[in-house]
This record gives sequence, C-alpha cells and structure tokens, in this order.
Amino acid sequence: MKKKSDPSEGRRHGKHPSKALSVSHVRNAKPGKYADGNGLYLVVDKSGARRWVLRTVVQGKRREIGLGGCSVVSLAHAREEAARLRAIARKNGDPLEALSRERRITPTFENVAREFHLHHVRGLTNEKHKQDWISSIERYAFPVMKDLQVDRIDTKEVLEVLTPIWTEKIDTARRVKQRLKTIFDYTKAKGWRSGDNPVEGIEKVLPRIGAKVKRHYAFMPYVEIPEFIENMRETNAMEATKLGLEFIVLTAARTSEVLLAEWSEIDFKARTWTVPAERMKMRREHRVPLSDRCLEILRAAEGLRLGKYVFPSSDPDRPLSNMVFLQLLERMDRRDIVVHGFRTSFRTWAEERTNTQRSVVEAALAHVVGDKVEAAYLRTDLFEKRRRLMESWAAYVTTAPKQKVVSISREA
Repeated sequence: MKKKSDPSEGRRHGKHPSKALSVSHVRNAKPGKYADGNGLYLVVDKSGARRWVLRTVVQGKRREIGLGGCSVVSLAHAREEAARLRAIARKNGDPLEALSRERRITPTFENVAREFHLHHVRGLTNEKHKQDWISSIERYAFPVMKDLQVDRIDTKEVLEVLTPIWTEKIDTARRVKQRLKTIFDYTKAKGWRSGDNPVEGIEKVLPRIGAKVKRHYAFMPYVEIPEFIENMRETNAMEATKLGLEFIVLTAARTSEVLLAEWSEIDFKARTWTVPAERMKMRREHRVPLSDRCLEILRAAEGLRLGKYVFPSSDPDRPLSNMVFLQLLERMDRRDIVVHGFRTSFRTWAEERTNTQRSVVEAALAHVVGDKVEAAYLRTDLFEKRRRLMESWAAYVTTAPKQKVVSISREA
C-alpha cells in the first residue's frame, strides 16, 4: 500500500510550495529547509537558528547566497533582497560579488559608532563623558539601527530613536541627536554614504519643545477617557498601536517604558510588569501591577507576538514608534492632548475621585516621594496598595460611568 505523503514535505525539502511562507511559519518552523518561492529559502538549523538563503543561477552556475539571520532580516526584507540579487544575476552580474563589495564597504551602524567612539571620543580626558557617549548610543540608537548598514538609515529610523525621548528627556535627546549627527557626518567623510545627513532638519518633524521650565503636558480630563478608549478601539489603526496606547493609559507609565517593553519583563502568574532600572527615569527597577484589563491586552498582544517586544512595529525586531500614537491622536482629532498627559489624567482622577494617599499615587507614577530623607525611610514600593489603585483606575477607564466616584479606603 502506498504511503501517504506529508503535505509539508515538499516545503520542508525545498520544493516550490503552493503558497509563500508567512511570518508565523518563519517564527515556528521546525528544523529543515522551507521554500518561499523564486529561489528564497528559510533554513532552520537543529539548534533553532534561522537564516535566509537564495538559490539562483549566476553566470550559468547554480549558487546559494546567504542573506542573513531571521533575527536581523525580516521576511519582507529577505524577499526584497532576493529580488534585488536575482535582478543582478539576470543581467549576467555576480550578486555574490556585489554583496561582498557592499558588505566590505558599507559597515553597520554599530560598527561605525564603536569605531568613531574608539578613535575620536575615547581620546577625551573626561572618562565619564566618554562612557556616557557610547552608553547613550547603545541605549537609545542600537535598538533601532544597530544592525542596519549606515547607507540604509534614513530620517525614519532617526525619528524612531528620538521621538520616544524628545519631550520626556530633553537634554538626553539633544545629546543623542548631536551624537547621531556626528556619526553620520563621519560616515559621509569615510565614503560609506552619500546625500544628506538624516539628522539634519529632524527637529522640524519632532514635537516642539518649549522653554526649559517645568512642563505641563496637555492632558485629557479623566471624565473623557472612557469614551475616548471606546472610540479608539473602533479606529482602523494597527492593533499593536491601539493595544499599546490603552496599556499606557491603564498603567500610567511613561511612553518610552511601554514602547520598549519586552516579554521577558512580563510575569502573567504574578500579574506584574517589571521595568528594568536602565529604562526608568530614576534609574531604579519599577514593578507595575497589572489589572485584569492589562492582562487582557497582553494576551491579545501575544497573538501578534513576532519577537521580544510586547508592542512591535511592522518589523518584529523593532518596537512601535511614538509617532504612531501621535498619528492616532490626530486621526481622532485630538491634537489638543499628548500621550504623556494621560499620567496627569490618572493623577487628577486619583486625587479627586479616591481617598488614596499621595505616596501611593506618586509610587504608581514611579516618582520619588518627598526629599531624600523621606525616601530613605520609605523603603517600600507600596505594591499591594498600588495594585488596588490600578484595578480601580482600570475599572473607571473601561467600564465606569463618567461621573462615578470610585471608593478606595484610606488604607489604600
């Protein structure tokens, strides 16, 4: 009796599939070789490592060309690169030689940043400044452009770096902007890229920064938030964008903290999100209690999970940009507010509609309570009290009538 063939066998052994690969298949494929079509293959090693290979004819000979690992090269990018290299081969060129020349001549952003730091920054006498220089690039720029070749970086990537911190960490953002400009000036001088510096004129499309005084963010009155959330869910924005913005509202977290949130920081069992110290304004770890609605959002986000970020952009290796939230607010005709203002909305609600102690509210906002002496005595993050507060806030935002007074005892 003839054995039935495995329907996935042709795909696993590299025969042309009936349909192309999906992002989900790339993420979950078992060891083997999988055809996407037109000579592009996903190769999954026994170790679980995933990489792209293009099989094509180069000057009469069949060749295999490595396009990079899946952690760096997305499915869309692999298809784009495969099409480009096939076009070179069709013109009787050598795509392997072209790739080798490009990779030899055009380094990645990380390589350029470290080279510039080694030869032009480390010569400074101020040790703190030297370390701060590279640390700021590692923290803010590397998550977006670390593995990109410098001639492929444009204003879009620079905006992704600067937007999350432009209005929240003004001095830091300006230093990072200046350092990025210097790095790209260096790449032009070395002949690695041509055209305009992608940092030039970037302030024209970044949120406007006022005078350097204590800033009061334009915020939404808390009574409007339930209706706002309901309307936002009905928009046609990307699901990750809507989930991310609602998560910001419910946690009262800073935008940058949510944008860079990773799955490794989420503990579903403990109902806790732990933000590492290096991402916190006060440079100390912050535990965020997760309400029932927050857990629902995270489980919905799990259905979109493509990489390490909880709220990824269309590229799974990059988080959402703050720009998508600004665009969503514009689409909803709410240019009168900013995302950071939801923290003020939360604080105002807590002060006016609950009996919660000030120290609990400030702890929920990850603020240092009082002066250094008071902070030294208060060696607790008031976590359980904050949990009750955040559950009440979530109930108000998602289900409570606009005028409902949420009763929280003074013990909270």
